[in-house]
Amino acid sequence: MAKKKAVSRKSQDESNQASQSQQRPPAEVLFADELAELTNASASDPKPPGWRMSPRAVLSFVLGDAQQGRPPKFVGRRAFLERCIVSLATNRGLMLIGEPGTAKSYLSELLTAAISGDSTLTIQGSAGTTEDNIRYSWNYALLVAEGPCENSLVPAPLYLGMTHGKLVRFEEITRCALEIQDVLLSVLSDRVMAIPELPEQNRSLYAQAGFNVIATANTRDRGVNEMSAALKRRFNFETVHPIADIAEEMQLVLRETNRNLERSQVPVTIDQDLTELLVTTFRELRQGKTIDGQGIDPPTTVLSTAEAVGTAYAAGVHAYYYADGQIDPTHLVRHLVGSVLKDNPDDLKKVRHYFDHVIKKRKQGRWKEFFDARNELT
Repeated sequence: MAKKKAVSRKSQDESNQASQSQQRPPAEVLFADELAELTNASASDPKPPGWRMSPRAVLSFVLGDAQQGRPPKFVGRRAFLERCIVSLATNRGLMLIGEPGTAKSYLSELLTAAISGDSTLTIQGSAGTTEDNIRYSWNYALLVAEGPCENSLVPAPLYLGMTHGKLVRFEEITRCALEIQDVLLSVLSDRVMAIPELPEQNRSLYAQAGFNVIATANTRDRGVNEMSAALKRRFNFETVHPIADIAEEMQLVLRETNRNLERSQVPVTIDQDLTELLVTTFRELRQGKTIDGQGIDPPTTVLSTAEAVGTAYAAGVHAYYYADGQIDPTHLVRHLVGSVLKDNPDDLKKVRHYFDHVIKKRKQGRWKEFFDARNELT
């Protein structure tokens, strides 16, 4: 028994070392201990067929639990998250829509990691996505040698999700052509996938308990390939809004930035004051008005919370490799350019105007240093 435990610990240590070498481990690896704890704790709770843990435990995983020392992983209203979780226990899929950078993909990853223990069954929607990327394809060497059979079939995420009773993520679904999107129609309606190439007894794949689909779409992409009315009816739509409370957004940016820096083995942290500069700037430019209600001309780029984390992360890496390891306002401004200047060259002018007419008036804290770094906006 002791030998078996030692082997188990060795296997866990090897798994931890592997995850530390990965740039971006999936949620089920990053939060493996927490998921295992919640799964065991909710073993006697009621849960939908095929789910690894109860809906209550899934909510606790996503929202966190201060009493248990479990930090939140997503900032959102409890009622919204409860609706999302309940949708996945029904015969309808879950469609998450919202502005870019509102953590739709991250939320879908957290939900699939908690419910199925596997967030990697992902279809990335694009103009080049085909049915083969969604359902299945063929190993042509085996197809020629053995004919159409399960051995020569190459399963795609939807096939695997139905076979093993797991959730499937469909990212940016509206970037796919309409006829590609509609591959989901029969699957979501009847929970069956037709495979006409196989022998008669294997021509229908029936979904196992636990299977469902989480799709995401940006509101800015509406009209690129609008979903058919038939497919819309097979989803419950939920809008993911930007974080409403500035204090919550600051805590998320602070936490995620320092986590990214730690995973990159960069011994630098961003402090509360710098986080306040960055988050306040992003919120005011995003909303087109200052905290005190003064109107400003917002840039066309979406300055989301995810962009704020990316900017702070880049500033920390820059400070470590090119400075003394201390992040200062200059680093933030220098990397703000990469977040703003994406689509329209006039956006940079709008940010400069914001610095000259809004930030210039702020004297408290480190706002003056932030304003003095405006020459980096080039």
